[in-house]
Amino acid sequence: MAQCTAVIDIGSNSMRMAVFQKTSRFAFHILHEVKSSVRLSENAYKNGGYLQDEAMERTALGIGEFLSIARSFGTRKIMCIATSALRDAPNKAAFLSRIKREYNLSIKIISGEREAYLGGMACANLLPAISEALTVDVGGGSSEFTVLRNGKVEQLYSLNIGTVRIKELFFDNNDLNGAIAYIDEALRQLPDFGIHTLIGIGGTFRALTRALMKKEEYSLKKLHAYTTDNITFLHFTDQIMDANPKKLRALFIKSDRFDTIKPGTLILERIIRHIGTKTLISSGVGVREGVFLSDLLRNSADRFPSNYNPSVRYLLDTYAQHSDHSLQCAHLSKRLFELLYTTLNIHLSYKHELTIAAKLLSIGIGVRYYAYQRHSHYLAMSSLDYALTHPQITLISHLLLFKKGHSSSDLLPKNSYASLLPNESMLNGLGFILWLSHILLASRINASEVIVELIDGQLIISGKYLYLVREQLKNLVLPKNITITLKDI
Repeated sequence: MAQCTAVIDIGSNSMRMAVFQKTSRFAFHILHEVKSSVRLSENAYKNGGYLQDEAMERTALGIGEFLSIARSFGTRKIMCIATSALRDAPNKAAFLSRIKREYNLSIKIISGEREAYLGGMACANLLPAISEALTVDVGGGSSEFTVLRNGKVEQLYSLNIGTVRIKELFFDNNDLNGAIAYIDEALRQLPDFGIHTLIGIGGTFRALTRALMKKEEYSLKKLHAYTTDNITFLHFTDQIMDANPKKLRALFIKSDRFDTIKPGTLILERIIRHIGTKTLISSGVGVREGVFLSDLLRNSADRFPSNYNPSVRYLLDTYAQHSDHSLQCAHLSKRLFELLYTTLNIHLSYKHELTIAAKLLSIGIGVRYYAYQRHSHYLAMSSLDYALTHPQITLISHLLLFKKGHSSSDLLPKNSYASLLPNESMLNGLGFILWLSHILLASRINASEVIVELIDGQLIISGKYLYLVREQLKNLVLPKNITITLKDI
């Protein structure tokens, strides 16, 4: 079994564990996740920050079962961190000693700044590239802020405004005005960032985003990298703040969030207005991924190599082990794209997505050869998570649906994710280039053995191995302004 690492994150409200499995040096995927609403800080903020016996008992029992799960995967390394609840607790030493004694587990309490760094670093590595953004992680006891510029962490802040803290200090006393004043006073500690893109981390933001996606009937079922605007988001948060339990259900909020969703929503709403946010991006990664990446990337300055995508590499490691055909397709696709994109009126920016699609072309064969295109599409749609936008994931996955005798747009399911794709002409042009590359390499030759030229709309292809190419080209739908001539060498 490949090497597995478990990361346990003990928060004020929830305790979570992710089990990560490496497939090569930097590639990985999440093998298992588990969450428990242990509410470690329950009633602590009303009692000077002291952890209460029932909350500590719940958390200890949860840790024991988390460790049992981790062992079932043969994990070689278990890292456990704790944030605000233990950070603030005067009686934390007794709890730490108990966990060490009963489970031989050392819990590392991290500072608010370290918590902000880990969440921000995970976003910098695993979200699509953004020139500048502010990550905001609203937790149970505190909220962390990280300034990202050009993929680098630049500034870190931690404020004592969290969902459980605000709930116990204000919402339990029906003191909404007091909560607003407390939050706004804390936010005055932040400088004027001049940044209008907010990346949301943490359970509250994810719960609101999932609910908004359902309400909007968003077509792609992926939370990570979902993007919306401040007007849409704030309109939805207004509805949340005014909702009774029945209405919260109608707004797709889960019942286990009912007591903390409004304090968390209020915190986010005040942050958005204070900062002047225009664009909001949801992050499916956070502190747990940051802890794992800080170990994985410890010798590379906490950054993946340039142009490296761990999701793409994971798929290749797992499903494309028997041939370098996909890599050769990627090389040939780039050459054909550079030759044809002007004639086919395709935006130059789509070369990136085309190249990834070519690399992933045959991953479905790792499931089953017959109908492998459908399997490739499913695997890409399911497993492409990191460093790609939703339109990029949708386009890459759709290009893998090739079927002989059909244009690319013919294969688009009706009432599906068409709104995330380029127009029909570009889609067909990209599909043509990808599958022409695949056909030209039918004999599993090296891409360098194929010579391509474009002269007055005539694509001239020269090579030694063209017998199978001639046969398979009959089933390829050609663009109207392109003809193909084959020349044997």
